[in-house]
Amino acid sequence: MSVSARRLPPWTWVTGLTAGAVVAVAAMALQAREGPRPIAAAGEPKPRASATAKPGASEPASVRVPDDSGTGRRIVYSLGENRVWLVDASDAPRRTFRVWPGTVDPDPGSYTVGQRTDGTTGSDGVEIENIVYFAAESGVSVAFSSALDGSSPPPPAEGARTGGIRMKSADSAALWTFGTTGTTVTVVR
Repeated sequence: MSVSARRLPPWTWVTGLTAGAVVAVAAMALQAREGPRPIAAAGEPKPRASATAKPGASEPASVRVPDDSGTGRRIVYSLGENRVWLVDASDAPRRTFRVWPGTVDPDPGSYTVGQRTDGTTGSDGVEIENIVYFAAESGVSVAFSSALDGSSPPPPAEGARTGGIRMKSADSAALWTFGTTGTTVTVVR
């Protein structure tokens, strides 16, 4: 029987083509990694964090944590600044960001994360995720969360009582990871 009369099994062709594709993708990735990278022009200003950043804008952890927010590992929520800090055990802020508060604020004080829910529908009808409950005020649960689609919350209906403190998705994911059950939440004016 001649060589041309023998057929290779289909799995050999699939294996050979897959191996070839993997090698080609790896070679392109290596070339891309070693290629030129864009650099900022000398006259362009570098982006900076601003104290007037829009709600949900992540900022460097260097924005000062309020003095009256306690010590140790905690989440700090400022009612006046609409800002959250994730503070580690050495009292260093690891992340800070602006938030959109609900219509019901918790009283200033120390709370504990009691419940966490992956996702649900908020009282405003918006699908939300990474819900971290820490307080109840006049029968309204107060929790950090983000809209599943990443949007800012709609204006509340006249007289609506909402305790959701919304944030951008990336900030919500960071708070979800940091704010495990039992984590202290300090609310300051």
